[in-house]
Amino acid sequence: MPERTASHLRKTTETAVEISLSLDGSGTAHIATGVGFFDHMLQLLACHGQLDLAVAAEGDLHVDQHHTVEDVGIGLGVAMRKALGDKGGIRRYGHFTLPMDETLCTVAVDMGGRFELSFRADFPSEKIGDFDTELVSEFCKAFASNALCNLHILVHYGRNSHHISEAIFKSMARAIRMAVEFDPRTSGIPSTKGILND
Repeated sequence: MPERTASHLRKTTETAVEISLSLDGSGTAHIATGVGFFDHMLQLLACHGQLDLAVAAEGDLHVDQHHTVEDVGIGLGVAMRKALGDKGGIRRYGHFTLPMDETLCTVAVDMGGRFELSFRADFPSEKIGDFDTELVSEFCKAFASNALCNLHILVHYGRNSHHISEAIFKSMARAIRMAVEFDPRTSGIPSTKGILND
């Protein structure tokens, strides 16, 4: 199997984000963004996606957490796209429905080289600790638009914002894990077009 790893460095006047990613890892995570709850969500993404993920971010947290969360999403999306290469032999599609206590969430993904996000989740509170719940969708948009994937997220029901966020990240991890796995029945690009990157 080819080694599917990538790194990405993004520096702006607002943030400095460094990411390294292995698609065929064991779920090892080294995360430091300065945003505690977001660190926890990225650890869940690595664990349940069986990704080895390192994220080091410094952002303008004196303003708010938006730029940091968004730019980590951008960097992770770019790293995912790089690590997938030409996408030969992968399953391409993945989906997972995950229960998290009273919450139920379904995520479906297509690593087909085009961006689309459908995000349907209602958070009962605006914050989880000091984390703005609207940043969950901002992260997903930044990731999907730079990984060039279709990402559909549907929270069927839930009444606890923490559980809803965890369910989204865990089910997204499982869906991505399925999509990027090698399919023993697929020898080439999983598309009748013969290409998935353009």
